[in-house]
Amino acid sequence: MRIAILALQGAFAEHKAMLERLGAETFEVRQAADWAQPKDGLVLPGGESTVMLKLLHELNLFEPIRDAIRGGLPVMGTCAGLILLSEEIENKKSAFPQIGTMRIKTCRNGYGRQLGSFFTEAAFQGIASPVPMTFIRAPYIKEVGNGVEVLARIDGNIVAAREGKQLVTSFHPELNEDPAIHQLFLQMAAE
Repeated sequence: MRIAILALQGAFAEHKAMLERLGAETFEVRQAADWAQPKDGLVLPGGESTVMLKLLHELNLFEPIRDAIRGGLPVMGTCAGLILLSEEIENKKSAFPQIGTMRIKTCRNGYGRQLGSFFTEAAFQGIASPVPMTFIRAPYIKEVGNGVEVLARIDGNIVAAREGKQLVTSFHPELNEDPAIHQLFLQMAAE
């Protein structure tokens, strides 16, 4: 299993460490030549979504990544990655279009600024025990469209969802020791 990790900014190193701990081979995507490598899945990490979108467009990565996801490439988006995959964004700041392949409406910075960051544990559909969840200036999903499965909620807000081979979380599973979310993603990629 070979997973591409968008490495323009954000917590990409932590995703790399978690996936490699689970036995996956990974490589970082920083430019179009990196993207050309064979891959079984893609991780869009947390970070600053407006900066990531700007760089995706400037580096000519936006269309190839969007087209691959539309073509069925399994993808996991965490925090900013969730925003990138959202079809609709409330409080949108970027002039660039997002990847928009997932039928979700997202509230950007839904939990407030950096001071609104928090940690909790909660149930996650398909995973037996509660999952640790680290939220950092996190979005949440306000609405889901047809075919989108809600996987977790915190205080009524949707914080994880799946549509086909797309998995998103508002929180950062890579910042905790529990590999369950990454294992779920690798299972999706292997299907």
